[in-house]
Amino acid sequence: MDPLTLIMLAVLAVLIIFMVRNSRKRKREAEELTNKIAEGAYVMTNFGVYGTILSIDVENNQILLETTPGTVLKVHRQTVTRVVPTEDEAVADTAVDTIDDQSEPEFGERIHEPRSVAGSSSTDSSTSGTVLNGVPLDENGKPTSEKKSGE
Repeated sequence: MDPLTLIMLAVLAVLIIFMVRNSRKRKREAEELTNKIAEGAYVMTNFGVYGTILSIDVENNQILLETTPGTVLKVHRQTVTRVVPTEDEAVADTAVDTIDDQSEPEFGERIHEPRSVAGSSSTDSSTSGTVLNGVPLDENGKPTSEKKSGE
């Protein structure tokens, strides 16, 4: 056989393996979602509406979803894309999310270090402290834009 033909067959086999693997993964995720969907579950639809499931009609593939007290939507069962964990579950899943002075910053977290603006003296209280993008911030993290009366 020609080596080029063997390479093409190998690439085709790898593609088929990945397609089968991906379809099994999607099927497993769909089964997990179906098992999680039950009356009283807090869910999100594929168009971004959050609500609590009041009832499920399996024969007609419909769900009654209460978005706010008194507002009930009838949606197709397949529009529910995920079950949102409640606050109790979220607190149990995450450890303590408080920021300590000694903890490492998480990825993408901004660190505000006190530094002074270039050209200002260390006794200038209006510009010393935290600076973000060249704008000095007060102790509450709000930009300070007022000038000193002597300037």
